[in-house]
Amino acid sequence: MNTDGVAPEVRSILDAAQERGRGGERVDVDARSLSAAFADAEADGRVPLIAEVKPTSPTTDGEHDDDPVALAEEMVAGGASALSVLTEPDHFGGSPETLERVRAAVDVPVLRKDFVLDEAGLDVVSADVILLIARFVGDDLPDLVRAARERGFQVLVETHTEAELERAVAAGAEFVGVNNRDLAALEVDLDTFGSVAPAAPESVTLIAESGITTREDVRRMRAAGADALLVGSAIMDGRVRENTHRFTHVRE
Repeated sequence: MNTDGVAPEVRSILDAAQERGRGGERVDVDARSLSAAFADAEADGRVPLIAEVKPTSPTTDGEHDDDPVALAEEMVAGGASALSVLTEPDHFGGSPETLERVRAAVDVPVLRKDFVLDEAGLDVVSADVILLIARFVGDDLPDLVRAARERGFQVLVETHTEAELERAVAAGAEFVGVNNRDLAALEVDLDTFGSVAPAAPESVTLIAESGITTREDVRRMRAAGADALLVGSAIMDGRVRENTHRFTHVRE
């Protein structure tokens, strides 16, 4: 695990992930197709969006104590193609049980958002998509992608640099996220996506992550090559259904 230069908040998250108990028996999943969900959105004139159920985080103020299932249902009603659910308990207020409840309540793909660092970390809860962060899994990325797929997961590999994107593609990633937030400094720069995206082959589905707060940001990411967006705080802060609709119904 590479933690060189990361912010203390992120180091704390990674330390907690290593100390946290792993899953038990192997998890096998019959996953809902993320590609099909994105294609359905495009056909319906919606921007493909992964809306994130995020109770709290080190980069936001306060906590959301609304029922996560009710929030998830509002996001889907607002046009979200898929959902991201935090399962990290110590810094984001998430849990595997929350993901289970959300996935049982909706019919769209659900991404497990956590800091998975090894194969044992895959065997926690059934989700349709699992997140692997290229920076933190390092040379283990190809093996983790393969292990996740063997269990039936679709894999979203998160990157922040062109080199990380190239590693993700080499590992066989079909879904690649480009995080506008630098996890070393926790600073957001929306120019990141535009600088990294050109390195991706057309076969990869590119997802722009972090810092997307306005419709103009949506247009900007889409113009730079984003096939889909992942939005959390800007949806959670306010009327969830209306906020989701604001991001999914944008004229480009």
